[in-house]
Amino acid sequence: MSHTILASSRIAVLGYGSQGRAHALNLRDSGLDVVVGLRKDGPSWHKAKAEGFRVAEPGEAVKTADLVAVLTPDMVQPALYTEAIAPNIKPGAALLFAHGFNIHFKQITPRQDIDVILVAPKGPGALVRSEYERGRGVPDIWAVYQDVSGQAEEKAIAYADGIGGTRAMLIKTDFKEETETDLFGEQAVLCGGASSLVQAGFETLVEAGYQPEIAYYEVFHELKLIVDLFYEGGVEKMLKYVSETAQYGDYVSGPRVIDAGVKERMQAVLKDIQDGTFAQNWIAEYRAGLPNYRRYKQADLDHPLEQVGRKLRARMTWLHPEPAPATGATDQEPAVA
Repeated sequence: MSHTILASSRIAVLGYGSQGRAHALNLRDSGLDVVVGLRKDGPSWHKAKAEGFRVAEPGEAVKTADLVAVLTPDMVQPALYTEAIAPNIKPGAALLFAHGFNIHFKQITPRQDIDVILVAPKGPGALVRSEYERGRGVPDIWAVYQDVSGQAEEKAIAYADGIGGTRAMLIKTDFKEETETDLFGEQAVLCGGASSLVQAGFETLVEAGYQPEIAYYEVFHELKLIVDLFYEGGVEKMLKYVSETAQYGDYVSGPRVIDAGVKERMQAVLKDIQDGTFAQNWIAEYRAGLPNYRRYKQADLDHPLEQVGRKLRARMTWLHPEPAPATGATDQEPAVA
């Protein structure tokens, strides 16, 4: 699939974090005209300029753009839309998101004279970039929420092509499905589920008298080995590469831990996402200054699993590459904001 429809268009990428930087670089390397919209003189502003981009404040970047890609954190997007996008975006232009949260939960009501589309790579920004540089791509999911120009679908696919998605696979979805499944995956399995599972396993072993260091390796460190097998070849590959003893333990004990009650509670989590309860609570938490969020986060950081893990990881030399030889330079690249 070609990105011809965007060949003579200007694309404004708002945000230069993990996804924003990857999208901007890939689009530029695909021959497209990119301007990056950022807060003036912030660390990302200087980084984007150093990497050769035209950089402007968000409102200015939007004014000249035919497609505006909103790649900033979810919670700052409504204000960004109100202050910089809505007053400046051209009629018939496209507004693109990589996550449907604010459209689906109506925190942003887009103008009726613009296209609204979604393109979401199924991988972190670093992988989106590195796969593109290898001549490959990361699968993208895409959707159309509002089609004013009659070309919204073509624009979404062309954008996905520009960041390398068509080299892998495109899957059509809608804003509701993308938003709700993304939130559920994060909460029930990938972040909330996985971290709670390993914490409970660690606590179980330590409370039974086993050394914390041994518990860390058995329930947390080695999880990567299993996840890598899942990632590369599914459950089939995992079963192929673990011992028969581990397989038998999987079959008889897995369902004792992850039982029907877990699925029922997962369904309750999904219901809170579907009916807007989670979104309402998260929006209220953000507006209140994140007091509970900060408390929850600190509790995770203070958990004995993390305290033990920090000490053990410090001894894992493979996690700490040898520093490059000194060149006399002392300045470091500013962190991406």
